[in-house]
Amino acid sequence: MSQWVTINEVGPRDGLQSLGKVLTAEKRLQLIQGLVDCGLSAIEATSFVSPKAVPQMAGAAELYQQLPDTDKVRYAALVPNVRGYTDAKAAGAHTVNVVLSVTDTMNRKNINMSLEQTAQVCAEIMQQAAADQLNGQAYLAVAFECPFEGTVDPQVVTGFAQQMLEAGAKKIIIADTIGAANPAQVTTLLNQLQAVVPMAQVACHFHDTRGMALANVYAALQCGVREFDTAIGGMGGCPFSPGASGNMATEDAVLMLEQMGYQTGISLPQLTQFIGTAEAMLERKLGGHSYNWLKRQYLNDTEQGAHCG
Repeated sequence: MSQWVTINEVGPRDGLQSLGKVLTAEKRLQLIQGLVDCGLSAIEATSFVSPKAVPQMAGAAELYQQLPDTDKVRYAALVPNVRGYTDAKAAGAHTVNVVLSVTDTMNRKNINMSLEQTAQVCAEIMQQAAADQLNGQAYLAVAFECPFEGTVDPQVVTGFAQQMLEAGAKKIIIADTIGAANPAQVTTLLNQLQAVVPMAQVACHFHDTRGMALANVYAALQCGVREFDTAIGGMGGCPFSPGASGNMATEDAVLMLEQMGYQTGISLPQLTQFIGTAEAMLERKLGGHSYNWLKRQYLNDTEQGAHCG
């Protein structure tokens, strides 16, 4: 198995979308440039959604046309509907993401569409992306547990994964939207999923709501997954899903993976320093489980807690 693991940074979209503070397109570009400087080579840059609905994503086309190092970085844009897809394509997006929540209630409460309607729209966008020779990626949200319907049957997720793959999706991203999964569930789902989707075409998006994101990454690694979504400082979560706090922190994932012998291409010293920049930009505290330790290692932060045995 490959020792390279791709870290897909979702802070500029998924992270910012759930925060109350609205950054200008220029500030968001500064955030993205800083991430690129740290070695991130896959970034979810923005969402082509109505700025009235999500003001944090206003100016998506302007931002997309100024993204740095497009020859080295895989940028993705979330497209919630056909209009969003059309706008993203016009702005120059090469990778487009759709989000399909795999339960009916989640779709009805969030976007006022049935599960069947949402699946159809997502399939149509994946088909169009394939026809336009763009890279279509399908998120399967609430893949382990729905805040409204409870535990999700892995066969349901597998069925939608196959549907999206047949529609033209190049990658299936399994999303633990409310951070409810445990490693045993991850293993069970991925073992079933690999019957219809090669693990090379699977990525995972774990939230750290219950503190199990890294354990779930480990379980997914054992199943052959080599791409994971993270957000710098653990910012974000799903603003439309009750109880969905905190994405997995990029620094936590990179630290664990590199100590296990995997390569990510990301500089931990630079990333640690940049978290402070992001904090100032967002005017809020950031940082995953490892952040204080990383600061002591790389920033000469001498702040110490009580001595414990």
